[in-house]
Amino acid sequence: MIEKETICDVEKIKEQVQSKSPPNAFKLEVCANSYRSALAAQLGGAARVELCDNLAEGGTTPSYAQIALSKKNLDIEIWPIIRPRGGDFLYTDIEFELILEDTKICKSLRCEGIVTGILKANGEVDEVRMCEVIKLATPMKVAFHRAFDMCLNKEKALEDLIKLGIVRVLSSGGASSAVEGSETLAAMVTQAHGRITIMPGAGVNANNIQELIKKTGATEFHASAKTPVKSEMMFRNTAAKMGTVADEYQYELSSKKLVEKLVGKMNETD
Repeated sequence: MIEKETICDVEKIKEQVQSKSPPNAFKLEVCANSYRSALAAQLGGAARVELCDNLAEGGTTPSYAQIALSKKNLDIEIWPIIRPRGGDFLYTDIEFELILEDTKICKSLRCEGIVTGILKANGEVDEVRMCEVIKLATPMKVAFHRAFDMCLNKEKALEDLIKLGIVRVLSSGGASSAVEGSETLAAMVTQAHGRITIMPGAGVNANNIQELIKKTGATEFHASAKTPVKSEMMFRNTAAKMGTVADEYQYELSSKKLVEKLVGKMNETD
């Protein structure tokens, strides 16, 4: 437990970041891997994007240009992920400096919020470092990503995040997908009791969104809604490799049609 004087001024932060959205309105957040994907999310009717890079790594901090152009040209809420690398969520001092600098950049670009997550070696939320990020980010909101799923004690971790003034936590319930973790997610929604938003993510699509709504009681959901895009290159050198993907003449982007389908399914009534 950290000392009282290092705890964030939760009430002040909550007042500054209080959501203006109507209660119980279903929202879709799209994990957008680029400015182009963010545009597709907006056109498809998503509420906001978690802007990131390197989805194969679970998402890392996007470039300045991706954030700047998204904020300049789009109306949708832009929430960049602040994660300096893939892998675990235990960061060195140098990596934490990067987190702070990227937070400043997002603040200067007037992003609506950031998404991040920092843990201690014992699997607990690093309250001291998270508090520093939250204070620096204000008046931006701060959400906690799936680092939550790597916590030792999720009930305690959730209370820690509420105490810090985190507005939302993305989780699969600690499972490989939100569907598999739906029982835990439902328990999280009950525990949260409106004090923080629980947002199921991982494998969320139009085929299972209604099941997740019914099983978890959540009102906000997270999905990439991505689809492969074939390269238009005519000349192709198949002998050279630039990375580890199987097909380097293909990439992925969020799809306006898939976003529209998800939003439509979310709002279906029996």
